[in-house]
Amino acid sequence: MGLLTLESVTKHFGGLAAVNCLNMALEEGEILGLVGPNGAGKTTLFNLISGIYSPNSGTILFKNKVISGKKPHKIASVGLARTFQISTLYKKCTALENVIIGHHRQIRVGLWDILWRSRSFNKEEREVERSAHDLLTFLNMEDFKNTLAKNLPLGYQHRLAIAIALSNKPIVLLMDEPFAGMVPEETIEMMGIVRRIRESGVSVILIEHDMHAVMGLSDRIVVINYGRKLAEGIPEEIQNNNDVIEAYLGRQDDFV
Repeated sequence: MGLLTLESVTKHFGGLAAVNCLNMALEEGEILGLVGPNGAGKTTLFNLISGIYSPNSGTILFKNKVISGKKPHKIASVGLARTFQISTLYKKCTALENVIIGHHRQIRVGLWDILWRSRSFNKEEREVERSAHDLLTFLNMEDFKNTLAKNLPLGYQHRLAIAIALSNKPIVLLMDEPFAGMVPEETIEMMGIVRRIRESGVSVILIEHDMHAVMGLSDRIVVINYGRKLAEGIPEEIQNNNDVIEAYLGRQDDFV
């Protein structure tokens, strides 16, 4: 059984099955690509894993414990984080302030410590700020720490969203289209960042339409269509799957 396992997971919206009897597993230390056309059910799947939705049937397990149906903050607390679209950034705060805010789940002191700015609070405040600095350095953003989020280049806004997710010290990171809108040079840099995230001990599920990035990063790829699994395998197998090529990837020679 994988680190994160979905067993026959189904989610209906009215008469539409957005996710339909889906089986999938993420192994420890793996980058798993999740691809498919718009409307295939990829974001719904992330919403199910992260607790925004509850499945109508099926089970989601994390480290062999059932998490399906639990609240998002409960799921986050056991080590599962997710990047959202950059519209969720605090646009009028600096990059550093955004990451500090993202540490709120790590705060251990109580209300009175905060109100009276106790020794414990001051110590924890320093630790959080140091951790935020470290994350920005990890993502090569130290030169932008005092830049307002709204003024960051698009690629760095994506990095900031990743820094906020990593501030919760996840075991698994769900990444939703981190390459969207990037030029080739930014894509190459982001691919390096995703690899470093995996090397740091975080397993990754990656939703992405940039197939060159997906093929270059993923250990395995799951392709879904109309909420069902169409194919699963290593990148070479997906590249040579005729159904996948015709439906999603175009001609095979696009990737050689």
